[in-house]
Amino acid sequence: MRTAVVGAVLLVVGGVAAAAGILPLSDVGELWDRVWPILLFVLAITVVTELAAAAGLFTAIAQRTARWGRGRAWALWLLVALFATLSTIFLSLDTTAVLLTPVVVVLARHAGLDPLPFALTTVWLTNTGSLLLPVSNLTNLLAQHAMGDPSPFAFAALTAASAAVAILVPLAVVFVLFRRSLTARYTTGEAAAVDDPVLFRWSAVVVCALVPLLVSGIPVWIPALAAALALTAVFAVRRRGVLRIGLLPWQLVVLASGLFLFIQALHSVGLGGVLAAVSGEGESPPALLRLALTGMLGANAIDNLPAYLALEPAAETPLRLVALLIGVNAGPLITPWASLATLLWHQRLTSMQVEIRWRRYVLLGIVVAPLTVVLSTLALSFVTPT
Repeated sequence: MRTAVVGAVLLVVGGVAAAAGILPLSDVGELWDRVWPILLFVLAITVVTELAAAAGLFTAIAQRTARWGRGRAWALWLLVALFATLSTIFLSLDTTAVLLTPVVVVLARHAGLDPLPFALTTVWLTNTGSLLLPVSNLTNLLAQHAMGDPSPFAFAALTAASAAVAILVPLAVVFVLFRRSLTARYTTGEAAAVDDPVLFRWSAVVVCALVPLLVSGIPVWIPALAAALALTAVFAVRRRGVLRIGLLPWQLVVLASGLFLFIQALHSVGLGGVLAAVSGEGESPPALLRLALTGMLGANAIDNLPAYLALEPAAETPLRLVALLIGVNAGPLITPWASLATLLWHQRLTSMQVEIRWRRYVLLGIVVAPLTVVLSTLALSFVTPT
């Protein structure tokens, strides 16, 4: 509820700015044309993943993953990292934070392992793994529009080198920190049975069909909405009680809408000029590093979404936009509020009695965030923009 309240306040402030003439109505209309497909995608993909989880799809994948680990903690950890990365890339970071975190905790406990390295891997990859495709993060969808709407494959050509580095660096840090528990062995029990095989099969088919469509070049809200409607229809027949208003991430949508409007209002009174001076210009490695680190600091100060919106006008080329994405996607690993996905992750951990103190989280983030951002930005030296 606090998220919705903050979003509502920001909407009111932006509305007052528009009513007072500070924010031109033409800018509001242009903003709406830009963000409604993004917000619709967030709504639809959340419904898809919530219903697929209710059908037992993600739990079944986790149980199979446990068997593939063959009793080796490090192998199970790498499989969890792979699943977290793929989930983030194709289904977005918030989806991974909400749905994978409890599965990973149950999986670790089922194997008799410390859940902390698995949980920390999940939250770090939820953020740093969200660089590759437009669907991976709201900021990527915004950047894709600013680049002139390149195809997902063209977008990935720009981000792939940095995305790989942003995934590998946190993994290396986690292994060094938890190498003792990750070199242990484990045993697994019996897998839980699927409650409704029909729902399970429908969910598997829909998700398998959806993933390639998300990278096909079709506007992502179209296949996501079709998948949400298909699963909603199946659940209406098989398990109507699961369908509830709480499936919709309305608090996130209110917050995102408020942030969009509020940052647009700030730009109308000169925010862009100030940030342009801070973030610099040019595409040399030092210039790109300056922009990425500015994005990282902004994300940890005020959340990654408003940080991106505030700095986007200063990132006027595709390479500079990718550098900004590195800062706001791979950088928000220090403060709890730097990413909504981090807050969602911590909420799930708390509900499952897994404790990680924010002080420890911040100290670890101070190490891994700058290291990840710097190395990922340097990887842009190997990218030739088309």
